Amino acid sequence: MSLNAKQLTATALIVGAIVLVFWQVFVRLVDAWIVDGNYSHGFLIIPLSIYFVWERRQKLAEAPIRPSWFGLVVLAGGIAVLMAGLWGSELFLSRIALLPVIAGIVLFLFGWTVLGIVGFPIAFLFLMIPIPSIIFNQIAFPLQLLASKLGEWAIAVVGIPVLREGNVLILPHTTLEVAEACSGIRSLVSLITLGLVYGYFMDPRTWVRTLIVVSAVPVAIVANGARVASSGMAAEWVGPEAAEGFFHEFSGFIVFIFAFAMILVIQRAILKFAPQREEAK
Repeated sequence: MSLNAKQLTATALIVGAIVLVFWQVFVRLVDAWIVDGNYSHGFLIIPLSIYFVWERRQKLAEAPIRPSWFGLVVLAGGIAVLMAGLWGSELFLSRIALLPVIAGIVLFLFGWTVLGIVGFPIAFLFLMIPIPSIIFNQIAFPLQLLASKLGEWAIAVVGIPVLREGNVLILPHTTLEVAEACSGIRSLVSLITLGLVYGYFMDPRTWVRTLIVVSAVPVAIVANGARVASSGMAAEWVGPEAAEGFFHEFSGFIVFIFAFAMILVIQRAILKFAPQREEAK
């Protein structure tokens, strides 16, 4: 793919137009990354996406430029989603509209071959967009209950009497509530992102990458059940303050490191039983 002066100018103008149209969307998105710890990894998504495009530079250089008018249809669909999101004050729609807009522009300017090459980097941008609250809550609450059940089981195994009522664990000397932040949704979102990036760099096989990403779900569930259990044990053996404040936050960090280490172990196990062959990414 070799661009002449007119194509470079057109590309620069279109990129500038995207930034202008989506400026307020970008501002609010960055604010969400700062405020919402569930999506603080969003700062890494755009640089990684740009790297994935750069990594494909050889394929892009060899790809023919065959503009497709269908790109305008995709672009119009993205703009329609953007307008619907802005008029309806629906943040998710206004943010997700960026993906079809970019895809439509690439398709219109360069064609299907180029779009196929950069399809993954474009789709990867989805991970920087917070999911709607209604969906988030539907995921978080069952995870809260599951983490509570796992924590209850582990605490009972070590001989500490425990009674669970929903997402509340009642122990002899304290009561623990498994809040939304401890449900595992935060580590689940981050682990899926890290698992995807790690799998991409470590193994070119699609099925291995998929398995690594999927493994993030049970790993996050087990890790957060362990966090709940450790908080309950610490509260009983050390004191209620051990399950609060700095110790509680620090335990979340330790559990996340442990969860990611489990993903590394899973990848190594896959590599042992299914050795990697020479395959192109």
